[in-house]
Amino acid sequence: MAHSKDLLVLENFIGGKFVPCSSYIDSYNPSTGDVYCRVPDSGKEEVEAAVKAAQDAFPVWSSKSPLERSQILNKLADLIEHDLEVFAKAESKDQGKTITFARTVDIPRAVYNFRFFASSILHHVTECTEMATMGCVHYTSRAPVGVAGLISPWNLPLYLLTWKIAPAIACGNTVVAKPSEMTSVTAWMMCKLLEKAGVPHGVVNVVFGTGAKAGEALVCHPDVPLISFTGSTLTAQRIMEKSAPHCKRLSLELGGKNPAIIFDDADLSQCIPTTLKSSFANQGEICLCTSRIFVQRGTYSEFLKRFVAEAKKWKAGNPSDPTVNVGALISKEHLEKVRSYVKRAQAEGARVLCGEGVDSLDLPAGNQKGYFMLPTVIAEVQDESCCMQEEIFGPVTCVVAFDTEEEVIKRANSVKYGLAATVWSSNVGRIHRVARRLQSGLVWTNCWLIRDLNLPFGGMKASGIGREGAKDSYEFFTEVKTITIKH
Repeated sequence: MAHSKDLLVLENFIGGKFVPCSSYIDSYNPSTGDVYCRVPDSGKEEVEAAVKAAQDAFPVWSSKSPLERSQILNKLADLIEHDLEVFAKAESKDQGKTITFARTVDIPRAVYNFRFFASSILHHVTECTEMATMGCVHYTSRAPVGVAGLISPWNLPLYLLTWKIAPAIACGNTVVAKPSEMTSVTAWMMCKLLEKAGVPHGVVNVVFGTGAKAGEALVCHPDVPLISFTGSTLTAQRIMEKSAPHCKRLSLELGGKNPAIIFDDADLSQCIPTTLKSSFANQGEICLCTSRIFVQRGTYSEFLKRFVAEAKKWKAGNPSDPTVNVGALISKEHLEKVRSYVKRAQAEGARVLCGEGVDSLDLPAGNQKGYFMLPTVIAEVQDESCCMQEEIFGPVTCVVAFDTEEEVIKRANSVKYGLAATVWSSNVGRIHRVARRLQSGLVWTNCWLIRDLNLPFGGMKASGIGREGAKDSYEFFTEVKTITIKH
């Protein structure tokens, strides 16, 4: 296709400089369906140059004190925060999410990621034990590992990229990061601030491109000992295979098929607005979104009636309109995939109560070709249905009834994933009992998405390997050494 001169053209950031690439990929504005940006289609050569730059920067960066690194991270946080509105607009345009979500969630969290690790790096302590009978003292020492390969997804672009970069460089590693080729703009904008923040050249390198080319080159590189990846379980399996010959250290944060369990004694005035958010926030494109809602039979019909009525009030449209609740989905292909799940549910005899195929989508003139879909609620779905088993990653949730606590725990656990769950009840004993038995890395009770970054984040089963958080990220991004001194 012909490219107009006003397209934004991104460049790789290697060794502190922007470097053009020999070939480019089109990136679309999801809310209009138009190409608006060209992203480098990097491969082995670009990854090689980035790894070399990261290796060269490692000795100086790793020898800086935690305090020096902390000051630089804080400066970078300040610079992003200063440009918060510009970043939020760019994220909304590039990803399709609403400006409100980008402004209140994505960019503030990216800023906080740097501040959080700038602080936590100053408070880690090593262990020491004494063996008086042997006349020995043992202590541990931690050192950065080297060049970290960081691969982040398209749903929360800067938020999840900085959640990896911040701990990696705080610990003294240097990085080669690969954001999603569909949402590269805010990563490129952040690169422009690195020098001003005092980040030495080569400490943070960003290579843009596809998973198949750039991602694969990074994962297979013999001089990249760690890979931190957030994305699909399928891609993670490939990363594990490719990393095995090099014995790489892996942190994998993968998909979810997250249940909400709503007991008869739940406070629906709190539960319904929160469950709408947990189902449809960011177009349902968050690995923590609720896509299976189990409601105890006594409250099922009332919950369903009120939930559907509220879901119908959500407005889809131009993401830069502050009154819009649902932005565009990431791509045409992804929209088709999400729609296909709704069609399959209907074919299986389930009832679509609102949204896709039921309510008409009323879009502004400029957004007619965008990738939009209304919040969709499906009832009477079988537990074996693909809609109850597979991650849909869109504004679709299934609501089913249950009778007993024992039964719902078994049904909630009957998927391959185990990332997050929410439990709604006013019975404290029941909340503790159910939370303990759910196969889930995170359980929220009577709330959703309230996070303390000190605590471990990650999933069980096919939802991932490892945890991220203050202590967990520190352990992942450092090597521990036990030193024994005989006196």
